[in-house]
Amino acid sequence: MFEGIALALLVCLILAWVSKKVRFPPIPAYMFAGLLLGAGGLGIVGESDVSDFLAEAGLLFLLFTMGLELKPGEIYGQGRSFLVSGTVDLAINILTGYAVAVVVGFDVMDAVVIACAFYISSSAMAVASLIENRKLAAPESETILWIMVFEDIMLLLIIVALSSESKSPAAVIATATVLIAGFFALCYLFRKTVRGFLERYEDLGLLFTFSIVLAAGGVAIALDIPSTLVAIAIGSAMSVTKPEILEKHARPFRDIFLVIFFVFFGISVDLSSGFPVIPVILLSLAAVATKLISSLVIGKATHGNYISGIEIWSETTARGEFSLAIATYGSPLVLGTIAVMVLITSTIGGLTGKYSDKIKRYVKKKSGKGRLPG
Repeated sequence: MFEGIALALLVCLILAWVSKKVRFPPIPAYMFAGLLLGAGGLGIVGESDVSDFLAEAGLLFLLFTMGLELKPGEIYGQGRSFLVSGTVDLAINILTGYAVAVVVGFDVMDAVVIACAFYISSSAMAVASLIENRKLAAPESETILWIMVFEDIMLLLIIVALSSESKSPAAVIATATVLIAGFFALCYLFRKTVRGFLERYEDLGLLFTFSIVLAAGGVAIALDIPSTLVAIAIGSAMSVTKPEILEKHARPFRDIFLVIFFVFFGISVDLSSGFPVIPVILLSLAAVATKLISSLVIGKATHGNYISGIEIWSETTARGEFSLAIATYGSPLVLGTIAVMVLITSTIGGLTGKYSDKIKRYVKKKSGKGRLPG
């Protein structure tokens, strides 16, 4: 049990070091390591209750930190650009994903799961790429981050829709709404107390953050609602306190546990019995193409030119952690299909993010002017 986790982390440490050297996101490497070490590869590392817990914790801490960025006041202030960017991204990608999945042979329910995974980009890769490639000051960076926020909100609805097997969607929504409203009310009422506590007790703040996230997951399980939904909600509710301190405390847990999430997801996927190669390739290429189309439309609408759309596309092409979380709601065939799609798109996304300036220069040269025609 522990030997497998230790071996997986050692392999990931080496891969992370190599990724840093070549300035390439390590997420595809983590998944590939899992596929190699798991039952479909060498078969030397298997899943366990401990690895499942740590992987789930990694996803919860990621969603919690994303929730800290969901400040209702700021979202409202973005107005038209937020809604236009998010709606275009949603409509083009989720509809195309569903259509392509049906065309290549998946049934309706599997196609719905695939479409949701097809739509949502990897926030972890997008943010890491913006930092690693020193693009945070670029005018498109804010648009990219707000697209990620819009996708996070949509993720809430997707999780509710896909996780309503044991209860009706209405019951899940009602229970979650009451719980989330309670979170927001408590955080607002005690915001000054929590702020003072976090500012005064640095060491206890770490334990506080760890406890809050895991407690939120435990409450969700007890009430039979998605723990991923609750993690985002508690993060958003806590954003009225000291989100920068909470993010700082959550980051170490997120970074370590999330590595375990990626590698053990790869271990859980067994591709040795085969998977639909051509449909997966078609899905992956379509995923790259539709993000390009939606990004060009967003670039034109929000920045006035298509070159900005290419920059947005370069950082949103990769699918990752959220697509993998959605994949767990599908059949084993869907699980393998989405896993390979994530591997392909995250690899392509890593390259587009790294070489976006060269891509834009090439497009400008070919178009003969500072922006694409139209």
